[in-house]
Amino acid sequence: MSEESGFDRLHPDLCYHIVNTLGWSSLRPVQQQSIPPILAGEDTVILAPTAGGKTEASFFPLISRVLSEGWEGLSIIYLSPIKALLNNQHQRLERLFGMVGHRAGVWHGDIAQSEKKRIRQNPPTVLLTTPESLEAMLISIRTPSESMFGNLRVVVIDEVHAFAGDDRGWHLLGVLERLSAWAGRELQRIGLSATVGNRAEIADWIAAGNTATRTTVDPGGSTATPEVSLDYVGSLTNAAKVISMLHKGERRLVFCESRLQAELLTRALRSRQVETHIIHGSLSADERQRTERSFIEGGAGVIVATSALELGIDIGDLDRVLNIDAPGTVASFLQRMGRTGRRDGTTPNMLFLATKDDALVKSAALLELWKRGHIEPAIAPRKPFHILAQQIMALVLERPGIPLSELKHRVSPFMSAAEISGTEGEALLLHLFTRGYLFVDGVRVGIGITGEKDLGQKHYLELVSVFTTPPLFKVMHNRREIGLVHQSSFGSVSGKDKSGPVVILLAGRTWRLVSMAWSRQIAYVEPFDMKGDTSWPGGGQPMTPALADAHRLALTNQCIASEHWSKRATNHLEEIRQGFTFLEKDGATLVESGNHIEYWNFAGTLGNILLSARLDVLYGLVQSPTPLFLRFPRVYTTEQISEALADVESSTLFPRPSPEHPCAKQLKFKDLLPDDLLASAIAARIYES
Repeated sequence: MSEESGFDRLHPDLCYHIVNTLGWSSLRPVQQQSIPPILAGEDTVILAPTAGGKTEASFFPLISRVLSEGWEGLSIIYLSPIKALLNNQHQRLERLFGMVGHRAGVWHGDIAQSEKKRIRQNPPTVLLTTPESLEAMLISIRTPSESMFGNLRVVVIDEVHAFAGDDRGWHLLGVLERLSAWAGRELQRIGLSATVGNRAEIADWIAAGNTATRTTVDPGGSTATPEVSLDYVGSLTNAAKVISMLHKGERRLVFCESRLQAELLTRALRSRQVETHIIHGSLSADERQRTERSFIEGGAGVIVATSALELGIDIGDLDRVLNIDAPGTVASFLQRMGRTGRRDGTTPNMLFLATKDDALVKSAALLELWKRGHIEPAIAPRKPFHILAQQIMALVLERPGIPLSELKHRVSPFMSAAEISGTEGEALLLHLFTRGYLFVDGVRVGIGITGEKDLGQKHYLELVSVFTTPPLFKVMHNRREIGLVHQSSFGSVSGKDKSGPVVILLAGRTWRLVSMAWSRQIAYVEPFDMKGDTSWPGGGQPMTPALADAHRLALTNQCIASEHWSKRATNHLEEIRQGFTFLEKDGATLVESGNHIEYWNFAGTLGNILLSARLDVLYGLVQSPTPLFLRFPRVYTTEQISEALADVESSTLFPRPSPEHPCAKQLKFKDLLPDDLLASAIAARIYES
């Protein structure tokens, strides 16, 4: 390798193995450019397409430092948003570290206690885990934090965009500060991502509280023009027919927008004798691993997946990526398309198959944003008071008897990063003491009676996870776990339908319910050839203002991305437009429609929630907000609505939401907050995002 590649700066033992053990003759640009800043200890964000070599870009210079600087004990933590990615990367890092005589370990909820005990007693050089599992280690009395994390120097955060845009990002920053305290040093932070629209802000976010130099490595994406097309098929059944006929003999990945859609498509494809595999987040770890292994080792076929395969899990080379309907962001689209075009001489590609009219318009709008170069920024919600409360409670568990002054000192970096004032922090602490979540004995703080009662179950297990999960039943066939489904999937058992067997659809097959262990939330099933259904509650993500406005472009025939539409999609979009001839090409439109008056402003989900709240508070106007328009009953005249809109849209009023607002359900630790801070947290999410 040439000296210009930076290869000569790596430790000679590592260089030997890169050439002779891995068989590499060169480094990729992203790997070359990452060597100097990581060797210099800089906080670094590395951007490269899926399968673009980001793992080696971060770990080659880190392994070099392990060897050159004589790092001992647990020196590096690798964080991933999902367990499946940890398992996938563990094999990779075991090989890289094993080449030079070091170990890589993995720690999450599916790892046996015997292995966790071994890791505690003899920590590996690098540990792969999730932020939630890491926090569980911090608060566990079985983990000696000082010896476990005392040698820690670096944290690598994979798929950093998946953290930065929601509460898991705030939780991650809090955990990193607490790790730094045990290590007694600033931890170098390295973030990896394939797509992000606000790279400068992400670099600042990932390094919040650190004083080291911040660097972004971005060698640029592939210069190949991707093959992107949009077709209209009208139903999931037709989508299965098209997939079964197209690209025979190729390896295809088909993304779906829900777990149920993935299950139904898998069953439809199998009925057409298409070799089909399925992966989504509610399948058991064993089921997923079997599926991944079967697809990787197999030949031509289809693997159907939800966004669970959007991240960097390796399932081998792919020829095609398809998407049923459309994801909610350009970033997701790019992540998914990045699964293809990895081999020399191949091109990234994506085929959208729209099954409904609204999905066709949304797909056209998404392609329009992509064509215009738009990628959504990853921005964490403001005012994360509930995460601050969670971090305070966890810190008290982590350091029993912590002095009040030290508690305040240790959460101050989090408050600074989250722009939470000292006054707001004091109000939160007062509430936690007053309600008995905490108590203070002289100057030392402990968990109070209410804290133990509400959060102490199963060794405070619920405290380490910042997102809410619905009650799910484990589905078992003999001794094999298949996956998880919501209780409502067994509707007939609870009295909805007493006739016939209860049949569910899971892992692309139908199963008859044999018995249920309600107290343990286990359903025992057997294979059964009959139509079935399954429930997984959960709402979709809010529509961004950019995507909403792109709907206007699609509905008013102003798209520049129409070259990517099939003739069938083009013709059907023209039919759809005939119902929207009332729309103005620029600006908003107020129109009478049956028993309603509609205001089409294409402001997005949160934009219209805010507008709706202002209309309600200032004028008492009753209406229903959607991402694309507001709908008013005909009890008002268009003149009344026009006057109110002209006044309200220039208003800076942010109505105070009720603590009972539906958005509060997203805040897992809302009960730890006083009403005013809870209202502020809700307002930040529905008005300021």
